[in-house]
Amino acid sequence: MYVFTELSTVPATPAEGLPIVRVALDMPLESLFDFRVPEGLDPAPGSLVVVPFGRTRKVGVAIERAAGSEIAEGRLKAIESVVPDVPRLGQPDLDLFDFCARYYHRALGEVAGAALPARLRQVSRRALKAPGQPPHPPHPAHPAHPPHPRHPRHPREDGDPAKAHAQPGPVPASAEMSHELTQAQQAAVRTCLEGFDRFHPVLLRGVTGSGKTEVYLRLIAEAMERGRQALLLVPEIGLTPQLEAQIRERFGEENLAAAHSHLNEGERARSWLAAQSGEARIVLGTRLAVLMPFRDLGLIVVDEEQDLSYKQQEGLRYSARDVAVLRAQRLGIPIVMGSATPSLESFQHALDAHYAVAILGERAVSGAVLPDVKTVDTRADRPQEGLTFALKQAIGRRLAAKEQSLVFVNRRGYAPVLFCRACTWHSTCSRCTANLVLHREARELRCHHCGHRERVPVACPNCGAADLAPVGHGTQRVEQALREAFPEARIERVDRDSTSRRGALAGVLGKVREGEVDILIGTQMLAKGHDYPKLTLVGALDCDSALFSADFRAAERLFAQLVQVAGRAGRGARRGEVLLQTDFPGHPLYAAVALQDYERFARAALDERRMAGFPPFSYLALLRAESKKSGEAMAFVKDAARTARRAAAREKLAVEVFDAVAPTLERKAGFERAQLLLRSASRATLQSFLNGWKASLDASQERRVRWSLDVDPQEV
Repeated sequence: MYVFTELSTVPATPAEGLPIVRVALDMPLESLFDFRVPEGLDPAPGSLVVVPFGRTRKVGVAIERAAGSEIAEGRLKAIESVVPDVPRLGQPDLDLFDFCARYYHRALGEVAGAALPARLRQVSRRALKAPGQPPHPPHPAHPAHPPHPRHPRHPREDGDPAKAHAQPGPVPASAEMSHELTQAQQAAVRTCLEGFDRFHPVLLRGVTGSGKTEVYLRLIAEAMERGRQALLLVPEIGLTPQLEAQIRERFGEENLAAAHSHLNEGERARSWLAAQSGEARIVLGTRLAVLMPFRDLGLIVVDEEQDLSYKQQEGLRYSARDVAVLRAQRLGIPIVMGSATPSLESFQHALDAHYAVAILGERAVSGAVLPDVKTVDTRADRPQEGLTFALKQAIGRRLAAKEQSLVFVNRRGYAPVLFCRACTWHSTCSRCTANLVLHREARELRCHHCGHRERVPVACPNCGAADLAPVGHGTQRVEQALREAFPEARIERVDRDSTSRRGALAGVLGKVREGEVDILIGTQMLAKGHDYPKLTLVGALDCDSALFSADFRAAERLFAQLVQVAGRAGRGARRGEVLLQTDFPGHPLYAAVALQDYERFARAALDERRMAGFPPFSYLALLRAESKKSGEAMAFVKDAARTARRAAAREKLAVEVFDAVAPTLERKAGFERAQLLLRSASRATLQSFLNGWKASLDASQERRVRWSLDVDPQEV
């Protein structure tokens, strides 16, 4: 509100002729903030600056210089200092922030705030140790390639002449270690290298265990040979330990920087600076890493590109995969998107020849084949504590053969709900329209949406009966059942509760690889990316929950999840077996999973999407609103729908405005929620419409309702 306060209360003449810098601050206001540049300071665009803001001080990013300001000279405050230990951001970084702000309709300062580590946004902190500088110039055989013609490359000018000329050194000798590629891997590498000197998007579609990671590593080595940096994105933190170990072994400890939310603030800041300076030749990170600055980025890899985790669900609701493609296009560099089950959007891009395609159709380990996938009809073989007789028999056979089993349960906790047999009361969250999940070890009921916790009641809060029973099966309950069924087995559970301590996940996965675990129980954290050579059985519980969802993407996600978790089985010499427990064994989706036939499933799903008019054949935006007071969010959204329909008709824009509805989780953390979906066959048309419509919503100055726009929503 700082600039707006000045504008509304000061009738004096605007400041003209003064040296002014416009600063982006991490606030939900789309205007930049004007500050006077005092004598002796020279904050170039991209510099981090400390500025006074009301009664506080903030760190912001200088965006541009100006010759004057609408704010009166007497009320114009001055920059206090330029942050000395953080080199300024380059113009490509600022351009990327600007694109994200415009496309996702958020303030530029919010984008910059999301991109900067919290430590760098602190006004008072210890100085950070400057990263060292790699000593050697680029490989002479591979000069830096020309930039994208519409987006010329801007040289880094971070105020340090030494840094301005520092370049990455040669690839470590360990990177040249021999590792024989399959013919399919060799062809995939060639496809990717065909466009290594330009924007070249490649969809790497490979069955589970086909060796996509080795293709990534070969391409990273090539980027390093050319004196450039590489960014490897993974959807979840759980995938980083194994990849980190492989990269460190191949390329050396000093060349890698990690970037994910399990790092402390100092570690994240050091990784950020190492990428910016060029000291980090490789950055391995989750979605936040796509906004990091690089000295000379030459390759982007997006592993498991279809994963929902790449979409930020709060604040700046960006898609890291989509931003990565945009960034590669603007820099004129290759991007490789890998998956066993690509998103339908990416598959359609490949069908339209917008993406090159490389296919790995067989497993990379000699003799390894795809697992044998079967359904277990749970109407005939009724599960006991979540486990059918067929699954328990299969686990017993693996124990006798000294092999490992994975039981996949997509619910953490002991049971999804606590139920009273006397009056049918069940545990619900007082702040959300959701059940409280029983966590037996902690003797707590927890809401997995808002975090609310309460003690387990000794009697029914409604009728006083003591006959309370858990209903459904979470990971903890399945673990208890397995320990009772197989008391001699070594059992480990992996979910968000059991791996909350730093290093816990890596420790468990290390034990699995060393053969110190017989049965592994886990959620989707284990469904992808991990390689367990001795694991030959996967049992998937509660498979049917997404079959009849109202979300049009539910079937796509279920197929991907089941193919991924099935892919953990039989990655060594022995063929794996996968048992899917379901009430609907004849469902076409399970038939496609059993055949491991992604293309068959994808083409059928695309036909359905085309007829229904959903992505990738249209573009969506979702207005989300929430309020503490009942009815206010829905009233706001209904009014916004009327405004949208009038605006679309007036501007003659082909934008469809759906009815205002309550989301599946109607109440969360004490806020009642409502939403409104908009659709258009043209991305440009939708964006043009959103610009004007959002301006009208901003002008309403609604204060009782919190609202935001979600462009390209992944959950509707």
